[in-house]
Amino acid sequence: MLIRSLSSISTSEQIEAFKLSGAGANFPMALNSAEGLLATVLRNPPEFVLLNTKTGAVTAKLRVCGDADDVFFDAKRQRYYVSCGEGAIDVFQAAGSSVTSLARIPTTGGARTSLFVPELDRLFLAVRAGLLGSDASIQVYRATP
Repeated sequence: MLIRSLSSISTSEQIEAFKLSGAGANFPMALNSAEGLLATVLRNPPEFVLLNTKTGAVTAKLRVCGDADDVFFDAKRQRYYVSCGEGAIDVFQAAGSSVTSLARIPTTGGARTSLFVPELDRLFLAVRAGLLGSDASIQVYRATP
């Protein structure tokens, strides 16, 4: 089983490895603990992959925006939010172990680091200072029903 208390591990033992054939550069991950699902986003090729945490089986695989940095699971709306340096946030709707693409929200190219705060229903996206002198900023997105 993948999920295990770290306090019960007496050494730095690896307890499981889930193989993602044909995948490279898996980067951000988010856990839907209620459903026992782990979302990971690949950069090469750019794909959103959903895995069963007990078996490692891939339950869903969808195309995603490029240069992903963060992924979050919104338990209230059963959605995943993926922020990408390509200049987009992809939103996926979950229904159990299946997922469908809900929206692609354009952002600023290069802005990929984000934080979803469920208590505020907000996704914060860090935008770096531009090459032409623009200031760094935080873009704020409100999650909707």
